[in-house]
Amino acid sequence: MTVIRSLLLFALAAVAEIGGAWLVWQGWREHRGVLWIAAGVVALGAYGFVATFQPDPNFGRILAAYGGVFVAGSLAWGMLVDKFRPDRWDYLGAAVCLVGVVIIMYAPRR
Repeated sequence: MTVIRSLLLFALAAVAEIGGAWLVWQGWREHRGVLWIAAGVVALGAYGFVATFQPDPNFGRILAAYGGVFVAGSLAWGMLVDKFRPDRWDYLGAAVCLVGVVIIMYAPRR
């Protein structure tokens, strides 16, 4: 149950951070306006709080593992929202990052 909770929190953090950054990008680069930017800032702030709910008490471990989730999530967001087409190297890189997440977060420890 703890692993499932952790994975759901990583997914929620990815939506908040990647979505927030995308909203800022849209507001600034695509000239959609200050409300898009403000929504992005709120989402990015929410991301900061989501990470605090991870069951592991180590900030460095959580953020290091989240880095791998961010890489894979960013590619997925690009595919779903911006119709980005990753190549095989993007997929391989994301897979390597996700293996790193599993090792960092869920390897047996004493």
